[in-house]
Amino acid sequence: MPFVKLKNLKSWRKIINMKKNLLFNQYDKDTLLVQVLKDPRERSVLSFYRYVKFSNPVQFRDFLYEKLFSIGVLGRIYLANEGINAQLSVPTEEYQNLRDFIDSIPELSNVYFNDAIEDKKESFLKLKIKVRKKIVADGLNDDQFDPSNVGTHLTPLEFHKHLDDPETIVVDLRNNYESEVGHFENAICPDVGTFREELPIVENMLSDKKDQKILLYCTGGIRCEKASAYLKYKGFKDIYQLQGGIISYAKAIKDHGLPSKFKGKNFVFDDRLGEKITDDVLTVCYQCGNPSDRQTNCSNLGCHVLFVQCESCRDTFDNCCSERCHSIIQLSEEEQRKLRKDGLRHTYETHHLTRKIVGK
Repeated sequence: MPFVKLKNLKSWRKIINMKKNLLFNQYDKDTLLVQVLKDPRERSVLSFYRYVKFSNPVQFRDFLYEKLFSIGVLGRIYLANEGINAQLSVPTEEYQNLRDFIDSIPELSNVYFNDAIEDKKESFLKLKIKVRKKIVADGLNDDQFDPSNVGTHLTPLEFHKHLDDPETIVVDLRNNYESEVGHFENAICPDVGTFREELPIVENMLSDKKDQKILLYCTGGIRCEKASAYLKYKGFKDIYQLQGGIISYAKAIKDHGLPSKFKGKNFVFDDRLGEKITDDVLTVCYQCGNPSDRQTNCSNLGCHVLFVQCESCRDTFDNCCSERCHSIIQLSEEEQRKLRKDGLRHTYETHHLTRKIVGK
């Protein structure tokens, strides 16, 4: 924003509000969806990350937002002093412009673009860039070890071959709601809800296997970066990680006509919630127990929990996770708002028990 000589407080507030309008979305979800679907341009979905030092992530955030917004980029970016983690949707005709712009930033030059398996226009509806303490909430004290001392990166085809070794240990570094709908054959899938919880559990599970070959994988590779460095710090000798994660693996397997050793769906953190890798259905509906891998968020905004629900139960419960939530959405908006605080705690506890007993 150019320098402007401000005569009074009113002028200053006007400038601040102008900048907010430039850097923040101003529309509700329904309006955004209409805008995205009306745009005739095809869109490409991609992700990238890099652990690199940013001295001023807040300033960098404003710089990124203005440029990306100008070429129609939508999606989610997390920035921190330690790096960047981005999941984006860009008009296909602007893909090369995005590539050139990112390459023009010294800290991000030649960063690997991980193209999605499926491109859907409604994957993202707005551009959101947040500054955080970390680009992935890992719960680690990075001062205690060297985060750059990571495991050996394997290409998707190399990873595919290593899976044939019966002595190899394969670890899924994603959350339980991700691995339940899709995972590699014979992988260890810890039953945890956050990456922060997972690392000490994995360390403990493998404490007597520090000399064995261990393969790590996640959605796009970013969680494996920290996890592999952490496990090496803890004395594990033979750590490997899937470069580009499940996304890259699925594309390589398809391109080479090989049978996938990843079964089911790859969970993604956008409105798609999943990309189908194989036709295998590994989960059941939490409500009726029939096979299903359709994940959704409960329609009760006071709950909004992610769960597996078949289409039949979707119609019966109006996309709600329980009879209680279904009864709540019949109330007026004002009554629902009054119930949300208590409803969030109650419905989540009920759902968590259902997932562990029925879903697993």
